[in-house]
Amino acid sequence: MALPRLGIEGEWFQGTDGRKRILRGVNLGGDCKVPYAPNGHTNIPTDFSDHRTVSFVGRPFPLAEADEHFSRLKAWGFNCLRLLTTWEAVEHEGPGRYDEAYLDYFAELCRKADDYGLYVFVDFHQDVWSRMTGGDGAPGWLFDAVGLDFTKFHAAGAAHVMQYKYDFAKGGRQEENYPTMTWSQNYKYPANAIMWTLFFAGNTFCPDFLVQGRPAQDFLQEHYLGAMEAVARRVKDLSNVIGFDSLNEPGSGYVGQWLSYRHTGPSEKNPMPARPGLAWSPLDGFAAARGLARELPEMHIDWEQRAVVKKRDVLVNGDGVSIWKQGRHCPFERAGVYRINGGEIEAMDEKFFRERNGRRFEMEKDFMGPFFARVAERVRAVNNDWLLFAELDPGAGLGHGFPPDTPERTVNASHWYDIVTLSTKRFDFPVKINPYTGRTTEGAEAIEASYTRQLGRLKDASHALNGGTGAPALLGEFGIPFDLDNAAAYKAWKAGDRTDAPWEKHIIALDLMYNALDQLLMHSTQWNYTASNRNDQAVGDGWNQEDLSIYSIDQRVDPSDVNSGGRALAGFVRPYARAVAGRPLKMKFKRETGAFRFIYQAEGEGETEIFVPNLQYPNGYDVEVEGGTVTRDEENQCLRVHAVGSDKVGVMITRR
Repeated sequence: MALPRLGIEGEWFQGTDGRKRILRGVNLGGDCKVPYAPNGHTNIPTDFSDHRTVSFVGRPFPLAEADEHFSRLKAWGFNCLRLLTTWEAVEHEGPGRYDEAYLDYFAELCRKADDYGLYVFVDFHQDVWSRMTGGDGAPGWLFDAVGLDFTKFHAAGAAHVMQYKYDFAKGGRQEENYPTMTWSQNYKYPANAIMWTLFFAGNTFCPDFLVQGRPAQDFLQEHYLGAMEAVARRVKDLSNVIGFDSLNEPGSGYVGQWLSYRHTGPSEKNPMPARPGLAWSPLDGFAAARGLARELPEMHIDWEQRAVVKKRDVLVNGDGVSIWKQGRHCPFERAGVYRINGGEIEAMDEKFFRERNGRRFEMEKDFMGPFFARVAERVRAVNNDWLLFAELDPGAGLGHGFPPDTPERTVNASHWYDIVTLSTKRFDFPVKINPYTGRTTEGAEAIEASYTRQLGRLKDASHALNGGTGAPALLGEFGIPFDLDNAAAYKAWKAGDRTDAPWEKHIIALDLMYNALDQLLMHSTQWNYTASNRNDQAVGDGWNQEDLSIYSIDQRVDPSDVNSGGRALAGFVRPYARAVAGRPLKMKFKRETGAFRFIYQAEGEGETEIFVPNLQYPNGYDVEVEGGTVTRDEENQCLRVHAVGSDKVGVMITRR
């Protein structure tokens, strides 16, 4: 098909054909975080000893299955993929040893996507650093390079890893062993925090720490960028590949933190609400990593108090296990952060990670800005047309915003979730309670307004990008768990209910999110489509019991039906303007009635394309155009509109 290459014009993506694009896509896919061979799903036990010999060829699906899945995504109206890969997938074998078979596979997947009208931006994905630290991303040999022994992380309490904590024989949800959505707590655990601090700020905090003769930060970032370049070279000539994500949801490590501070609630040092899990201080992390036992407060949600409160004290690393390899030493101790005196840890500089010589460290300006520049320089040396899809640490919100030296042609690719629904797997409708803040929101209109305000603040961060000319705001991730309310919909499905009734909450939640996106005219890639997803609480998307896939193989009962396997389709398969010969002004869809209205400022004589899914209009629809003409393209489920005698065009669709 050879889609026209996209650039940016203010808040819009714009093709070489001059038309502005609204990108509505999906993340492909959730199980790309783990190997295909051997199957790396986190519900399967492993000690990660095979980390150098794994293969990711087949994630997100074997090439033989690509036509089926891409056909489905096209039928659902998506025009963009945030296509996942990982540093581990490319460079798992060792430093500079790239998996050529995987690179061939990944490039062919991108080519195939073009045949189905799908733009691609490449997401080098990570969550909490690596599989060995409870997530995905970096290859295992990096721990050895810096002197850490990942085989000791569990015993030392230095990481919270499903493969070590989950009772595989028991299955299902296990709040006592591996509580719901607790993987993200690893950002606070020492194995994670040490690696992130070295990756982004090693040159600042421990400049004398060398890895294979190079400063640790330079060593880590150079290998990350090398893996990115290896992918870039394979897809450089594909016009549908429009750029690279900088790094999914990067952690800040200990940057900006007080050395001894434990966050158990809003305070002068940290005004944000506490989050569930262990309340680690950096000093606690360094102590546990050195093999010293620590007693830490554990926080949890108290629904009656509508707050996150202390549950108990937990002893961490009672067996005194060090995660530093024999003969290797903690570089932060050598740099003067702390010392061990008489078997106890002592803070040497409480503000070590916060300020120096009177200058306060800022994660965005001091560390993310230079990193963005390195990523852009590296991939644009391969193809100068590519866009940078930039992300900041989501745990800090938008912090100080994007740094002023963010490279030109950058997209704001921030993420957003209804954090209560995501972390609790509950969507309490019509009355929503936020236990983190104590606030209550009642009714669909109020919930949608809340979503719109939150996303509006995220979009506003785009204004300062690209020299002040603005940037597209593409919501890189959002979505909902489909195993809401202890997987009630799966139980109804298993009992034979094939109606939309079990998915009503899911449909409402997604509809409200997309309404907010429409109101703000934002771009998006929903999380996610996982080809291997199962209606099984132990499995889900195959990673840490997350279950946000809009598709499940367990629900694919009719291979001849492109919609078979889809979940809550009415919530996200909806009309939108995907190519506009002019400037979009307003877009609104009312799911209950099927009423859709789109208004745009016409520019030139080009064609505007509106996706109109049969799923929302099973008995057909009527269309009226003010200031233009329209033709129907039933095969592609779309309308083609041309402006006639007016600079403003309005399109109104009504359900029959």
